[in-house]
Formats: sequence, structure tokens, C-alpha cells
Amino acid sequence: MAGAFGAHGLRSLVSERGLEVFQTAVTYQMYHSLALVLLALLAGQGLSKKLLGWSAGFFLAGILLFSGSLYLLVVTDIRWIGPITPLGGVCFMVGWALLITSGLRRNK
Repeated sequence: MAGAFGAHGLRSLVSERGLEVFQTAVTYQMYHSLALVLLALLAGQGLSKKLLGWSAGFFLAGILLFSGSLYLLVVTDIRWIGPITPLGGVCFMVGWALLITSGLRRNK
């Protein structure tokens, strides 16, 4: 829905750059939402539920901070929100690191 809103609802309201930023937020939200589904599937495969839970938390925080800040930046043009975006990116990286760690520890 966010992608459709950006493509159709915002087209006449924001610049081309704003649409690109909005699309970036949509893309990262979509990929990490799929990663959350993957985590749920992996939870039943013998991986550490604790690490998978932490990974899910970091993915959720990343979606809120990264995509959420970009959505707000485009829609409101409040510039101080911009520095929040990298914190979301760090959350994504930590989430992936925890997911990989849970996989590597499975065989031990």
C-alpha cells in the first residue's frame, strides 16, 4: 500500500527526489518484512529462538527508524528527522548479523 501511495498519491505533491526517497523506504520495509517472515519460519528449524527474537526486534526497529524516518521526511519535509535514518540502517545490520549468528550456532 505504501508503494501505491507513493506512486500515485504523492506524485503531484513531492519532487522526483522525494519519490525516490519514498521508494527506498518502501523497498527496505518490504525486504525486512519478508525477513521477519523468514525468521518465523526458521524458529521451527532448531535455530536459537533467543537470537531470532533479537533479530526480529532489530528488523522491526530498523523498519520503524529507517523507513519511518524516510516516510516522514518526504511527507512532512522536517529535516531533523534525516539523522534518524542511519540508526535504522544499523538496526538492519545488527538484525542480519544476529540471524547469521543463529545459523552458524545451529550446528554447535
